[in-house]
Amino acid sequence: MTKVLTSTLTMALILMLGIPAMAADKPTPIEAEPTVVGVYLPMTGDVASLGKMAWDGILAANDMMPQVLGRDVKLSLEDTKSDKDEAAKAVESLIRRQKAVAILGEAISSDSIAGGLIGEKHEVPMVTPTATSPLVTQGKKYYFRVCFSDPFQGEIAAMLSLMTLRARTAAVVVDIDQDYSIGLGNFFVKSFTRWGGKVPFTMYIHTGDNDFSEQLATIQAANLDIIYAPDYYAEVALLAKQARDRGINIPIVAGDAAQSEELIKLGGTAVEGVYFTAHFNAAAVTTKLGKEFMALYKKKYNRELDAFGAMGADAYFVLLDAMQRSTSTLGPKVREGLATTRDFQGVSGKISIGEDGNAVKSVVINQVKDGKFVYVTSMSPSFAGQ
Repeated sequence: MTKVLTSTLTMALILMLGIPAMAADKPTPIEAEPTVVGVYLPMTGDVASLGKMAWDGILAANDMMPQVLGRDVKLSLEDTKSDKDEAAKAVESLIRRQKAVAILGEAISSDSIAGGLIGEKHEVPMVTPTATSPLVTQGKKYYFRVCFSDPFQGEIAAMLSLMTLRARTAAVVVDIDQDYSIGLGNFFVKSFTRWGGKVPFTMYIHTGDNDFSEQLATIQAANLDIIYAPDYYAEVALLAKQARDRGINIPIVAGDAAQSEELIKLGGTAVEGVYFTAHFNAAAVTTKLGKEFMALYKKKYNRELDAFGAMGADAYFVLLDAMQRSTSTLGPKVREGLATTRDFQGVSGKISIGEDGNAVKSVVINQVKDGKFVYVTSMSPSFAGQ
């Protein structure tokens, strides 16, 4: 009788405790928790247009590739407010509070330089979609870019000015508040003068300026061939508008930061004909990923993919590719994966990561025609002798 009772109680316990016991044997694995990828971008402030475009691209890329290593990817966004100090605070918050294992951003060079110091200290991999100043990645182990850098962009702008526009003299208008503008202007002057061009003077403006009459009076009196304006879209638009109003109709060449719809909204017909070195044009897309992503983006937002959206997506895709190849989300492992990226077939074209975390890739030449960014050509590093 005792044996029967013991057997019965044992069976009852098994029936009552079996399911919880099985669950206890298989606890929820840590791999099921989301992988947090931080994003810091200028969603407000002077260059908010660029941040919003990049963020839309990152969101669409997350829709297209929502997991890495079997875990959902959770995006955590911090607004840098187009400010260096806020950029540094944003990176600190993403690392300490949000526990981000990697970070995408910033969109512009000055803010990226400030944020990069924090990421480097914590050994958290960072990928900027569009910050082109060499100072962003120079001397850093954990900061990478999927865009070209300014030495190459400045060289291509000089080649465009000399070979296509047949310019022999140029005025350079630099935003003294922006590392991007200062550096790109210097690289243009170096290449333009090395190949026989002359730059009689470089003139300086400040972010947010809306009166360029003094600079334009000097340009008009000098009777130069072109204006090179390596500035952000708002300043380029206003400079072009005031130049045309004064009867200055020489070509204007700008950098990648001009490719925003805000350029056309602010500048109107005055920016017609403006050339600029750029990261992307839909007409130049040849990769499978690029074509699929453009279709997804169009469906999601009911508009065509823009340059900063494409680059935001490429930063996301390259980061996830590095995680997949390194089979880890740990900082040093992901850093190694990013550093060994070769011939990644991105949205904006083929991307390899070279020295100092810089992308080796082509520059797209665009021109404003009939209120649109029209593809002119692409120029590769091999074409420029790099």
